[in-house]
Amino acid sequence: MTVSLLAGLIGVGLAAAGVSAALVRLLFPLMQRYALARPNARSSHRVPTPQGGGIAVLAAVLTVGGAGTWILAPAALLPLAVVAVAAVALAVVGAMDDIRPLPVLPRLAIQIGAVAFGLIAAGDIRLFPAILPAPVEFVLVVLAGVWFVNLVNFMDGLDWITVAEVVPVTAALAVFTLMGALPIDAGIVAVGLCGAMIGFAPFNRPVARLFLGDVGSLPIGLILGFMLYRLAGGGHLAAALLLPLYYLADATLTLLLRLKRGEKVWQAHRSHFYQRATDNGFTVMDVVGTVFALNLGLAALATAALLVDGPLVAAGLVVAGIGAVAVVLARFSRPRPALAGGRG
Repeated sequence: MTVSLLAGLIGVGLAAAGVSAALVRLLFPLMQRYALARPNARSSHRVPTPQGGGIAVLAAVLTVGGAGTWILAPAALLPLAVVAVAAVALAVVGAMDDIRPLPVLPRLAIQIGAVAFGLIAAGDIRLFPAILPAPVEFVLVVLAGVWFVNLVNFMDGLDWITVAEVVPVTAALAVFTLMGALPIDAGIVAVGLCGAMIGFAPFNRPVARLFLGDVGSLPIGLILGFMLYRLAGGGHLAAALLLPLYYLADATLTLLLRLKRGEKVWQAHRSHFYQRATDNGFTVMDVVGTVFALNLGLAALATAALLVDGPLVAAGLVVAGIGAVAVVLARFSRPRPALAGGRG
C-alpha cells in the first residue's frame, strides 16, 4: 500500500506542477493587462508586476487534488469539496482586493465565515478537551485560522519566500502521510499544493515576473492551516507547531511590535523581519535561502516529534525550533556582517 501510495502522491505532485505552470503561461497576458501590482509602502519590488499567479496554483491544487482523491481516497471527496468551497471564497475576495482594496471589516467577516465553514471538513477534532469546552475551542480555532490565513498573506511580500515556506512544509506533510500521521486525502492535497507551487516558482524567481497575489496567498493559508489542524488533531501538536514556526514567529512578533509602537496595523508596512533583512543588506536570495534552510530544519524537528514518545521530548524539540527561528530573526534584524564591517 505504501509503495502504491507513494507512486500516487508523486503522480499528483508532478501533475499539479505541470497544470500550474501551463495555467500561468495561459493566463499571464490577462494578468499582465488587468492585475498589475504597483509598488507601495509594503512592496519589495520597484516596477509594476503582474499578480494573480495564485489562480493557477489554486486551480491546480483543486483539480489535480480532486482527481487524486477520487482515485486514492474517494470517501474523502465531500470534505475536500467543503475545503475547496472555502478556499475559492477566499480566492474571490483576494482577487477583488488585488484589483481594488476592500474595506477591512467585510473582508474579515468573509474570512471568518470561510474558515468556520472549512472546519466542517475537519470532522470532530478536539485539541484541548480537558481544558476548553467545545464551543470555546471552536471559536478559538476559527480565530487562529483567520490569523494564519492573514499571516500567510502578510508574509508573501518577497520573491520566492512563499515558495521557500510552502514547499518544505507540504513536502513534510506528504511524508507524514506515508508515515501514517495524516489521512491519505490530506497527503494528496499537500503534495498537490507542493507541486503547484513548484510549477509557479520559475515565474516568481527573483526578480519576479509574477506574484501570487491575495487571490493565491489567502486560500493557500487556508489549505495549509487546515492540514496543520488535522495533523495537530491526530495527536501531533508539536509537529503542527514546528512546521510553520518561522511564519508564525515573524508575523506575530511583527504585529505585536507594531501594536506596541502604536502603529495602524491594518496599513501597509515593511516591518517584517524578512523585509528588514533586505533593508539591512541581505539579498533576496540570502533571505529566501535562509528561510528555506530553516524550514528544512524545522521539518526535521517535526519528523523527530512524530517518531519519539513523551511530551517532554516533544516540548524540547519545539524549544529547539524556537531557538533556531530566534537565531534567524536576530540575524535578519541586524546589518549584514560584511556591510557592518565595511561601515566600521
